[in-house]
Amino acid sequence: MSHPPPDIDTIAPILPRHLRDVLGSFTTGVVVVTTLGPGRRPMGLTINSFNSVSLDPPLILWSLALTAPSLPAFRAADSFVINILAEHQEDLGRRFATPSLDKFAGVDFETGLTGAPLLKDTAAHLECRVYARYPGGDHEIYLGEVVALQDRGHPPLVYHRGAFCRIRGRD
Repeated sequence: MSHPPPDIDTIAPILPRHLRDVLGSFTTGVVVVTTLGPGRRPMGLTINSFNSVSLDPPLILWSLALTAPSLPAFRAADSFVINILAEHQEDLGRRFATPSLDKFAGVDFETGLTGAPLLKDTAAHLECRVYARYPGGDHEIYLGEVVALQDRGHPPLVYHRGAFCRIRGRD
């Protein structure tokens, strides 16, 4: 026997910490998104809010907190790179997740086709032109058109329940 659904107005509000904990059960890849900031200074941050959108045209999305110090640089940029970290790059994931004046100090990178930084030895990267930006609550959503990409075949670094993890090999 089915019961009528509860009145949506009587459902308890979702608490941010509880939502974050539940979302943590979804395993994601670890990505460093990079661009050029003021004075063509390389900028980047670690995210796990990355997803594919469309194959034709080739579109991806990611989101950036409105409180992120790099928000003005990404708003001013017309391109960015999604650097998908390899399992041996946990140090880069931590570095770009931590506030710092120069996250690129001592980091090996090269300039991509769009001018944005490509981190070396990642699992893969996608160079993107900004296709659109959308408001998304306490984040800004970036839609990127992929203009160049490379897959190096390294196993990816993943994130699950608040920790970096590695995928066990297939048996």
